[in-house]
Amino acid sequence: MAAGWRKACRLMFLLQKHHSCISLRIICGIQNLNQIVKNSFQFSAVVHCQKGGMSDQPQISTDLGLYKPSPTVRGMTELDRNAFSQTVSVPAIRIPTSVLNKVVKSLKKVALQRPGLKRVVEEDCNKDGKDCSNGEHRLLLLDPNSITSSDSFGSEEAEALKAFGVPQEIQRYELKLTYENLKSEEILRAVLPEGQDVTSGFSRVGHIAHMNLRDHQLPYRKLIGQVIIDKNPGVTCVVNKTNTIDSTYRNFQMEVLAGESNMVAKVRENGVFYEFDFSRVYWNPRLSTEHERIVALLQRADTVVDVFAGVGPFAIPAARRGCEVLANDLNPESFRWLQHNTKLNKVQQKITCFNMDGRDFIRGPVRERLPSLMKGSQKIHMVMNLPALALEFLDAFKGLLGPEPDQGLSFQDNLPWVHCYGFSKEEDPQKDVVERAEASLKVSLHGQCSVHMVRNVAPNKEMMCVSFTLPRRVLYSKLTHDRGLEKHECKG
Repeated sequence: MAAGWRKACRLMFLLQKHHSCISLRIICGIQNLNQIVKNSFQFSAVVHCQKGGMSDQPQISTDLGLYKPSPTVRGMTELDRNAFSQTVSVPAIRIPTSVLNKVVKSLKKVALQRPGLKRVVEEDCNKDGKDCSNGEHRLLLLDPNSITSSDSFGSEEAEALKAFGVPQEIQRYELKLTYENLKSEEILRAVLPEGQDVTSGFSRVGHIAHMNLRDHQLPYRKLIGQVIIDKNPGVTCVVNKTNTIDSTYRNFQMEVLAGESNMVAKVRENGVFYEFDFSRVYWNPRLSTEHERIVALLQRADTVVDVFAGVGPFAIPAARRGCEVLANDLNPESFRWLQHNTKLNKVQQKITCFNMDGRDFIRGPVRERLPSLMKGSQKIHMVMNLPALALEFLDAFKGLLGPEPDQGLSFQDNLPWVHCYGFSKEEDPQKDVVERAEASLKVSLHGQCSVHMVRNVAPNKEMMCVSFTLPRRVLYSKLTHDRGLEKHECKG
């Protein structure tokens, strides 16, 4: 089952890598694929009738599905928009205006469909001495991949044309395509070396497009950045990650490829507003579904302890849900923006913010408050979203509350519920994260945990979340001796 799960996730990763998408969140196994957000492309075309069989454009292609640019654009590193002009010849049919709407509706399966393109155009009155001064006809442009001659219409289309008295006569027309008319993927495929992977995918963070370019794409990075800005309204800055995420402050170095250098992003996720300096804090738009999943587990008046809170994607929605929140982050910039975002969303009275190391936070403020919280009836959720290291931080809970209290003061029914994240490159990632959690806690989690597949991060690398009730023998020092760790699997 785990092998099939992993194969499905790898397939999703390949789809992400080769599809032009802004953000792709991959939730395999337990959760369905959610939110595939495609690039918004602008496409417009200037339509001309073919005059005298001659065109002033150097290229005419009858296949609109394949953009065939001039060889001069191959290897271009500085964007020259004028070099992408091309004329494409497409079929068209002449339709009386009196039945135009009905015929267009009947031919919608074979009509030319491309974003921003007007399928119905005026006739060229200068062609073949045709008299069209009365404006009683229009031209419907057809898909050249579906219609190549008057015999290409299917039975349904042919019957409709006959019923409305429209002759099955095909004319040739030219669409003058320019840079403005092309999709980003078409442009990049024309520029990058043949046979190389082409990507126009990126993560959108407010006005910033965040890319992870590969080595062979780096010589073209400035051009790629400009194309992304040109083709995506609202994107005014394109950056490329130049190193891996720093495990201390969870940020990374980045290079501005195109546009402005303003890194302060304004983001809305699941109805909550955030502002932060993207170059100095951690933010991943692919985790919005996971944020929503955890928040959905919470009830009003629950307590949430967010050990690695970042700028607040768990903490602030939890506070808006009516929970009391302790939110901590070691990064001073994350702490500053966390405080800012609590005020931005008017939940500062519900969230207490800390700027501490995760272990110090657990063994300080959390330890001080936990006994009184456990006396209450509301649930306690501890979120530990630092997947590179969080499983190792679980040892901070060992003996946290010292000797176990008298039986009469036992709070067995209100033990904290932990949601701890980790990366795994193992063949069975579920088993891997559970065993690593058990190794840190020195107890078995058999029957006390569940594992959620969050997303496929890269080939052979998954992000997982293991959730479990924190065992009493971990919290209290009297019960923390190593009792011989058993090997058990959690529920999937």
